[in-house]
Amino acid sequence: MDEQRRADLNRREQEILALERRGFSGPGLKERAIREELGLAPVRYYQLLNALLDDERALAHDPVTVNRLRRVREARRGER
Repeated sequence: MDEQRRADLNRREQEILALERRGFSGPGLKERAIREELGLAPVRYYQLLNALLDDERALAHDPVTVNRLRRVREARRGER
């Protein structure tokens, strides 16, 4: 069943989560990776990522990353 859930995410969605698992040491490196590796504008990337954070398939695929990013998102909303 767990294997089936992972298959539910398409390749781009899996690549977005994989990129979020990586650490980026300097300014602009993540945006460069988004453009070069995924072929997306950073604004579009963050739109897709935000939608993924609300997707139960993403949570099943990578619960550690999704839960971490959900906490970050909630903290930022609390600051506004």
